[in-house]
Amino acid sequence: MKNRLFLTLGLPPLLLLVGACAASKSANPLSPTVAGPIAGVAISAPSPIEPNSTKVAVDKQPVTLLLENAVTSGPRPLSYVFEVATDADFTNKVFVREGVAPGENGRTTLRLPDPLAAGRTYYWRGHAEDGANVGPYSPRANFDVFVPIVIDRPTPLSPINDVRVDTLHPTFTFANAPHSGPVGPITYVIEVSDTDSFANRLAIWTLAEQPGQTSLVSPQDGIYDRQVFWHVRAFDPTTTGPWSVTEVFRTPLPPPPPPPPAPSPSPTPGGAGNHVGPGPLSEDRARQVVFATSAEFPHLTRVFGSDGEALAAASELLDRTIWHLQLAGYQSGRQRNPSGVISDDKVTIFINGSWHIYDIFSLGFAGRATTVQFVELTGPSYVPTSGRPD
Repeated sequence: MKNRLFLTLGLPPLLLLVGACAASKSANPLSPTVAGPIAGVAISAPSPIEPNSTKVAVDKQPVTLLLENAVTSGPRPLSYVFEVATDADFTNKVFVREGVAPGENGRTTLRLPDPLAAGRTYYWRGHAEDGANVGPYSPRANFDVFVPIVIDRPTPLSPINDVRVDTLHPTFTFANAPHSGPVGPITYVIEVSDTDSFANRLAIWTLAEQPGQTSLVSPQDGIYDRQVFWHVRAFDPTTTGPWSVTEVFRTPLPPPPPPPPAPSPSPTPGGAGNHVGPGPLSEDRARQVVFATSAEFPHLTRVFGSDGEALAAASELLDRTIWHLQLAGYQSGRQRNPSGVISDDKVTIFINGSWHIYDIFSLGFAGRATTVQFVELTGPSYVPTSGRPD
């Protein structure tokens, strides 16, 4: 039948077909059916803005792509094509979207419909087209999708609730910090302070995580009858978790002073009968020296008739105590108070690698005797002195 129609019109069949195709395209450059490409039209490459060379957490998806719009010299409106691939050559594309309308202010965004798999690098690009002409691809951009590491706070278990412990080397125990993501080896840091602000840290220790809960026996001597604050946090090679709640406990009360030695049969003050024997350079042995010295010189702690006599006797006893501490092997001297005045009732003693200050007298005055004690204070300020020998 078609052949017959071609013969009736007197036209060759091929010529009629070509004419029909040509009639389906418009010469109007704004027509949706314009024949293309249009000569003389140039479309620039868009520019990727973000994400580019960045990391995107897996829980911050889907990703939104943003590029700077292309420019065209033609009259036709542009639309954009976005491509995302797992390789830099875009041979393995995981997402393609065509016909994206340009955005305002010279930029176009596209939010991916679904999250991408974590643990790999993605590459993306875009180009503009007007239905007849196609612009070049933008430069390639990339981003990584990763699983973030989250380290929570550990939970202190003991010592807590202001309990008084029975040792100067308490065991710090806490439940391990919950964590998620590709964490590395977990380490903990414990801070110990005499204030809840941790402005004055008494110790800082680190230790590796143990199964379930982690414990550390204090590696250094504590101080008798002191309130102690502590907290702990976890970290791995890349991420540090938050501090635990702050807990508090109290150190043991000091042991009672040793009983005074039997009175010396000699009426002469002084002598080696009350000297403390050899032993470790510990706080307990220093306490023994202080009380033994006062027992050796009881006339210096008696009741005097005037304040001046009482203070002079206390000053002499302080010098004799320093000499006896040095005789026992301690580095010891007087203490300079914050006011700059050298104290008559305090000594500084070097114990366990650091200086310590002790208030050893409750000073007497007219009508009241000086009493001996051994109470540690803060802020040692050593003043060298040779003391006063027997």
